[in-house]
Amino acid sequence: MLITAIDVGGTFIKHALMDENANIIERGKVPTPMTDRADFINAIVEIHKGYPNARGIAMSLPGIIDSNNGVCITSGALEYNSGFRIVDALHELIPLKITVENDAKCAALAEASIGALADVNDGFVLILGTAIGGAFIKDHKLHRGSHFSAGEISITIPDIDGHAQWEKLLGGRCGVPSLCEDFAQRKELPSDQVDGVMVFDAVNKNDPIAVECLDRFARRLAVQIFNLQSLFDPQRFAIGGGISAQPSLVQAINKNLNELYDECPLDLSRAEVVECRFRNDANLIGALQNFLGR
Repeated sequence: MLITAIDVGGTFIKHALMDENANIIERGKVPTPMTDRADFINAIVEIHKGYPNARGIAMSLPGIIDSNNGVCITSGALEYNSGFRIVDALHELIPLKITVENDAKCAALAEASIGALADVNDGFVLILGTAIGGAFIKDHKLHRGSHFSAGEISITIPDIDGHAQWEKLLGGRCGVPSLCEDFAQRKELPSDQVDGVMVFDAVNKNDPIAVECLDRFARRLAVQIFNLQSLFDPQRFAIGGGISAQPSLVQAINKNLNELYDECPLDLSRAEVVECRFRNDANLIGALQNFLGR
């Protein structure tokens, strides 16, 4: 059986024709419509038309997703999708099985099925992007929570004075833009001229400011991983997102984690942190796993 897998991002919609073993037969991407739901639905329909042999659609989406009823509870970067019964809308045009799931949860499904968490019962995936995507694997199954928001650590408050201010929520403090902004300020550069590629190019050249910025960024992440380990006691954390391809990132996180454990007067189980196996394809693979599991 062939499936249309779709990964909706804030800039592009990536798509692929996949078989049941997660082999990608064809792939492509189109710009994500930023206008309205009608243009968005039309884009999904046109993608699926390009795979006439597909027997269903498996989607990964930003936001909190009611994956049982096919509803975007929140929208992530695509504000027009908030409260949208997306599966019902697509079924009016495509009479096939269609499933939807949150993007970080899709990444976790990919890692739990055939990736970095395949050999553990309990794991946690953190996806580093504009904010932080999180998902919890419990007893080798995705734990969605009572309101489909389990793992949504971006909307936690890391400081006692962090109420109602996005920049003080964890997503604003630990997303990739916070690393870039720190580097831009230290280098006295316009923030719109700095991205993750520039920062890690500087890190790989041992630029002392870049190395220091990465260390502070990794420290903030390490603190949250320390807390998550204490709360959920997973066997392993897998770090994903574009910057996870940089070995220095996970190295810096583990360095800071070990320092936290060394400073702690209690003899605690230490979090194990690794890179996700699947990077750009994780959401496609996880969307497929969600489809097959339903």
